[in-house]
Amino acid sequence: MTNDGTRPGQSRERWGSRAGFLFAAIGSAIGLGNIWRFPAVAYQNGGGAFLLPYLIALLTAGLPLLILTYTVGRKYRKSPPAAYREMAKPAQFIGWWQVAICFVIATYYAVILAWGVRYIGFSFGEQWGDDPEAFLFGDFLQASETPGEIGGYVGGVFWPLLAIWVVVLIILALGVRRGIEKANLFFIPSLVAFFLVLVIRALTLDGAGTGLDALFSPDWSALGQGSVWIAAYGQIFFSLSVGFGIMVTYASYLGRRSDLSGSALVAGFANSSFEILAGIGVFATLGFMAHTEGVPVDEVAADGLGLAFVAFPTVISSMPAGWLFGLLFFLSLVIAGFTSLVSIVQVIVASVQDRTGMKRVPAVIVVGGLTAVVSIALFASDSGVHFLDAADHFINQYGIAMAALVFVVVVAWLLRRLPDLQAHANETSAVRLGQWWLVCLGIITPLVLGWMMVDSLRAEFEENYEGYSTDFLVTYGWGVAGGALVVGILISLIPWRSDGTSLSGGPGAPGDGATTDSRKGRR
Repeated sequence: MTNDGTRPGQSRERWGSRAGFLFAAIGSAIGLGNIWRFPAVAYQNGGGAFLLPYLIALLTAGLPLLILTYTVGRKYRKSPPAAYREMAKPAQFIGWWQVAICFVIATYYAVILAWGVRYIGFSFGEQWGDDPEAFLFGDFLQASETPGEIGGYVGGVFWPLLAIWVVVLIILALGVRRGIEKANLFFIPSLVAFFLVLVIRALTLDGAGTGLDALFSPDWSALGQGSVWIAAYGQIFFSLSVGFGIMVTYASYLGRRSDLSGSALVAGFANSSFEILAGIGVFATLGFMAHTEGVPVDEVAADGLGLAFVAFPTVISSMPAGWLFGLLFFLSLVIAGFTSLVSIVQVIVASVQDRTGMKRVPAVIVVGGLTAVVSIALFASDSGVHFLDAADHFINQYGIAMAALVFVVVVAWLLRRLPDLQAHANETSAVRLGQWWLVCLGIITPLVLGWMMVDSLRAEFEENYEGYSTDFLVTYGWGVAGGALVVGILISLIPWRSDGTSLSGGPGAPGDGATTDSRKGRR
């Protein structure tokens, strides 16, 4: 056995156990959006009634798409570009598009973790003072008044961001089994333990019941609104890490006899359970904040950066032993984001390995190093928060969701590979896939994703996102999302190796995307 978990002559690494894969998959799915996006989305779209479309979205789109990505990864045992190329040579552009999306997300995702690291320290002594919002954008981030103009770098962001990248690259350099798997086996149980303690403490606060009533009281009339159903499907797509190649990559390290549908069910329901737990903790805390300030919950409800770095510090300053609550919250935030960041960068590293034949450590140094440099250069600056806001919005709406739509349409409609992939999954899965899986992926998922795109574009052209100037959005919003697609297409046009060596660097495997005779008959 080699240091990276492979055997001599074996061309691809393997997970050490099914639990290792599941923890890694769950770690990728559970991220910042579970904590600061789901509670607000549920609250704004019918409260307790939202759980019905959310569950339907999970069953009809989230889990089928998750199983599909697992199946593609395990069947072809390659990263997204190489796996899609196995299905059809032109389809590889979707994989490189997803790699470009991962590159963009990784560059700004890491800086949020750096902020979280600093806020762990700020919790001691509640250093944000009486105005957490002014502290965040002024004292800490030193945000520039003109978005897009870099006037200098913020040392308080630079150093923790550098540290985050060093740790991420070390874990990736250690390999799938010794690095990613062991890290997730430690971090995910720790995350659940820390967050459970945080939720229990939140439930003991005055006003917690009011906050939970605000979240879970059902507004059944909301189910008649199309926007609520779009929000439910959108939350599922963005939460499960299915639109940008992560699960294809992770599944490529599975053994040939691994259970696919059963693993998807475990990962999917674990992710949704954590989202509901996060909703309970967040709204119990917001209920306390509303009780303390003597205002309705809807006046303090927030999401995203405002929830994590403004609302929660305000709560922490108002409660007994607030520093401990802050420590648990920001530690949970960093851990949840960190496991997701590792999975995002792994997609880029694995794709470059498969494309060039590079060994893991050189690939991590080159690819991870480049990603880290871009991340620090842009997001450690005084305009970093503006770059982050625009890039995050547009790469999510017109990168992840659009790539998922194109992937499903190509596989289901153009290549018509769903029956073949269904048979492959059923060979080793505890839960067999039936006609419902074909209907969900062939009809429901593409229609919902397509409608999401239309609805999102309509809203986009009605007014500029967050009031930013058109020039800024064209460059750092539309430009980033469109650039990811262009990069994906251009890379796919570069000729592949045809010398008969493995794309992943192993001996004896077919080159140029071909399959040997012994593998043609295997699903």
